[in-house]
Amino acid sequence: MPDMNAINMQDLINIAILDNIIEAQLIESILKEQNIPHRIRSFHDTAYDGLFQFQKGWGELQAPVSFKQEIIDILNDVRSHNREMNE
Repeated sequence: MPDMNAINMQDLINIAILDNIIEAQLIESILKEQNIPHRIRSFHDTAYDGLFQFQKGWGELQAPVSFKQEIIDILNDVRSHNREMNE
């Protein structure tokens, strides 16, 4: 697995906006399991009591561009499964 400390944070791009903390935790678990370097950043700001999360989404997922399609595929699978569970 590429060490996140060895990956220059400037090499990360925004891959997706995450809908909620459950989705973020699930995606994080899958990406760690598959040794995909990434960073998840919440939009929560205590000064504004989470106001930006209502406007922008829960947070963002960043990763090197070389992993973009793989991560999007994983995210789409997770979201598709979640929709099926809610029907």
